[in-house]
Amino acid sequence: MSHEAHETQEPETPHLDFDGTTPYEDYVKADVLTHLQHTLSDDPGEMVFLVTTQVMELWFTVIVHEWETAAGALRADDVQVAIDALKRSVRELEALNASWRPLAQLTPAQFNSYRAALGEGSGFQSAMYRRMEFLLAEKSASMLVPHRGAPRVHAELEKALHEPSLYDEVLRLLARRGHPVPDSVLTRDVSQRYEPSAEVEAVWTALYAGDASDELARLGEALTDVAELVWRWRNDHLVATRRAMGAKAGTGGSAGVAWLEKRAQKNVFPELWTARSYV
Repeated sequence: MSHEAHETQEPETPHLDFDGTTPYEDYVKADVLTHLQHTLSDDPGEMVFLVTTQVMELWFTVIVHEWETAAGALRADDVQVAIDALKRSVRELEALNASWRPLAQLTPAQFNSYRAALGEGSGFQSAMYRRMEFLLAEKSASMLVPHRGAPRVHAELEKALHEPSLYDEVLRLLARRGHPVPDSVLTRDVSQRYEPSAEVEAVWTALYAGDASDELARLGEALTDVAELVWRWRNDHLVATRRAMGAKAGTGGSAGVAWLEKRAQKNVFPELWTARSYV
């Protein structure tokens, strides 16, 4: 065969004939995913609301996986593996936050056209998002109550409630590395919401005043990247809700915008932010 003929040869047709479903389907389960959309109204805009919410749930799932990976690595004193997982979660949080864009332009009339179909449904009932919050040390036993009717989900949440959060694992690592994290922090009831500590703030201040290339300082920056994007998530949620429904009560009996405003004011990993004032 001549060189010219070889260059013009048609590419081979990919393998198209399979005994059962395609290997792609076997792995991705696309047929399952694309048939999980059951709208409850005739409004054409409900589909994007439903799909976007389902996409958010998938991102919650992978972010929980990354943070649990990071927590496990910190328990094993493998800081680099933890940083790698946190960095991956930053990209995933960026994608999660972008999920607000299809919903951010909803007018009140557009949202109201299918809002009634949600009934008592509300995002704060998301079990996977609750696991994210628990990993961030935003613990609350009352948030298990909506899931009493789903035993597996309730059991998973109860387990997460009583496990150390990602931040607890960070602080335990700092203590093992010789930093003066107080015993009251190390032995606290991890099923309770974490409260800021002046002593922990001092530890982060000392770390940030030292070598910026130190792996603990780099861990702090990876955590700060996560915290910043969680804050942006909460604020984007607030803005989208305010635009769609103003100050009305939220679905599921929540206070709507007032609830979200309160959440948006809270810092994740608080001492990482306040320590910066003293470096």
